[in-house]
Amino acid sequence: MTLPASLHERLAEILGAPVQHVRPEYGGDINQAARIEAGGTPYFVKWHQNAPPQMFPAEAHGLRLLASANAIRVPAVIAWGEAENGCPAFLLLEYIETGERATAQTMERFGTALAELHRHTAERFGLDRDNFIGRLPQPNTPDESWAAFYGEQRIGFQMALARRNGRLPARREALLTRLIERLPNLLDDSAIVPSLIHGDLWGGNYLVDAQGQAVLIDPAVCYAHREMDLAMSELFGGYSPRFYEAYFEAYPAPGYPERRALYQLYYVLAHLNLFGESYGGQVDAIAAHYVGGGLGSR
Repeated sequence: MTLPASLHERLAEILGAPVQHVRPEYGGDINQAARIEAGGTPYFVKWHQNAPPQMFPAEAHGLRLLASANAIRVPAVIAWGEAENGCPAFLLLEYIETGERATAQTMERFGTALAELHRHTAERFGLDRDNFIGRLPQPNTPDESWAAFYGEQRIGFQMALARRNGRLPARREALLTRLIERLPNLLDDSAIVPSLIHGDLWGGNYLVDAQGQAVLIDPAVCYAHREMDLAMSELFGGYSPRFYEAYFEAYPAPGYPERRALYQLYYVLAHLNLFGESYGGQVDAIAAHYVGGGLGSR
């Protein structure tokens, strides 16, 4: 992997110094990435030749919003650019020097910090702009009802993508439609506040810096039920028991275990649309659980 010449030139313009010491870095499932140096300072850059419009600006906005909460460290945003004149779309960030694996103390502080992040709230669910979950669009039109927002802009939107992709057979569509109808009974709007969430908190979306502090990356932010972050963190692992103990000590969440799979459903649906039918059975099982095991339950 080499840094495209056009991007090399653009970064030198932005940083005011020649780009040197380019080293490949992991960029996730979507992007290419590298550690670079300019003027003796290291930076992290990721790019994509065919990035959807606004993907990197949306990520930059999410990082800055998380940073403004002053709860958990995130990489500082240096610059971003859309694809133009042969240069791919890119996002230039502060380079985070990583340390050793997370300790119990790291995870305890992380859990407490996530609870602090979730105490930053808004008047309505959603955001002032749409963004992305992975490379999929994520709508965020503000709504005062969490049940309506989750049903329409999370489950319903992913259903529309699955239908277009040929991944929504009749029984699956019926299960999910019935589940959306039941959401006002499953989710108590009066007890849920719009909390600032990372939005894609699987174990690959945090780093541990050289000081042993957790650092959030690759956000899909919005104001939502805070249990979305908890549910995603449990979907694929990567978090220790002490993380959850510290979180719930700082910010209890009564009844969360009953809602965990309901919120994991959104992320499993996104994986169905991203990666295919291997996630279909899990979608069906979660939906069937919340509609009483079958379509005949009302």
